[in-house]
Amino acid sequence: MKIIDLTIPLGIGTPPWPTYEPLQVKYFKRLAPNGANGQIVTHSNHLGTHLDGEIHFYTPGKDIASLDFDFLYGPAVIVDLSDAAGDYDIYTSEMVEERVDVREGDILIIHTGYHRYGWDQPAADEIRYMVKHPGPDREFAEWCKAKKLKWLGVDCGSADHPMNTIVRTWMPRQAKEAEVHFENNYGKPLADIFTEDKYQLMHIELFPYGIIHAECLGGDIDLLLNERVEIGCFPWRFVDGESCISRIVAFVDDDRYAELMEKKKGFSLTKFGDCVCQRPQI
Repeated sequence: MKIIDLTIPLGIGTPPWPTYEPLQVKYFKRLAPNGANGQIVTHSNHLGTHLDGEIHFYTPGKDIASLDFDFLYGPAVIVDLSDAAGDYDIYTSEMVEERVDVREGDILIIHTGYHRYGWDQPAADEIRYMVKHPGPDREFAEWCKAKKLKWLGVDCGSADHPMNTIVRTWMPRQAKEAEVHFENNYGKPLADIFTEDKYQLMHIELFPYGIIHAECLGGDIDLLLNERVEIGCFPWRFVDGESCISRIVAFVDDDRYAELMEKKKGFSLTKFGDCVCQRPQI
């Protein structure tokens, strides 16, 4: 059994979710004269590849330490929606089911292609990554509940559409762009599609059902698009943690791993050795 890493690199340049605390690192001791290097690290939980826990939005929910490995690990499918949804678009359950077979109880990883704009990629664009990525409407959330998904993952800043979060208020210029996009493509203004009762629905409406999600996946995810794999998410055993930076990986057998490494030779690589995300085919 071999591992494919779906985690983005974590450093002081990794952007947190807008307004959240970034990673800060300082040495409190050095080899000379202390005989060892030691660091102090400060950060929010919503930084890099991370798992949003139930109590992030649901007061009586589980903390991160309460999530067992039967939940964090299991059969999964990675769906590529990069050919179907671009800036400010809404993706649907139909788009997913056109591409992959999602089974009851699966882990679902959504590849929007927007990790192409992550800080580790040559086409890095923090605003596009955090503010312009596609996202779902309530139809999708209801489908997640009907499928009894374990958890979801996305390769962009949020599992919610950015214009269905406080980002819509914080980024007025992009909100105006989205308004035009929605009028042209959906025939309605933003306020008529993402009404107040839908606010941040992927968090607020799903977490009470135990359907949480991971955000900011990447790594070598492009090797496994539209495939069924085993996925594991490994946060800290974090008592009272509302969310947690995590390592997320796919497990493949040795023969498949050899095939994937041959496939990887066809990609350009980031300075961290991950595949450079291919341009979305929209």
